[in-house]
Amino acid sequence: MKYIRYVSIAIFALALVLIALANRGTVTLRVLPDELAGFAALNPTYDLPLFVVIFGGILAGLVVGFVWEWIREAGERIAAARQARELASLRAEVARLKKRDTRESDEVLALLDEAS
Repeated sequence: MKYIRYVSIAIFALALVLIALANRGTVTLRVLPDELAGFAALNPTYDLPLFVVIFGGILAGLVVGFVWEWIREAGERIAAARQARELASLRAEVARLKKRDTRESDEVLALLDEAS
């Protein structure tokens, strides 16, 4: 099973290297469209290899997806924390009740002990 994971990682890495080698051409990346550049005081442009733009877009999408999922699951994390606190308090109560001597406080058992 470990070897299957290593082979999968190697194939994925080889695919990324091949994509990078096939897309080495330089592209100009503009922050704003030309129509909006007149309103802005500056319009920076960057000359980058195409594979950097592709991998950057994939990375940005992953980050946005992870943040979106983290925000979406906030209610579930709050509910899990509440259940953990409730479980801890119930365990503490059970431990406290186990320590207490039930013979002295249980009236039925005390009556049975007196009868014998």
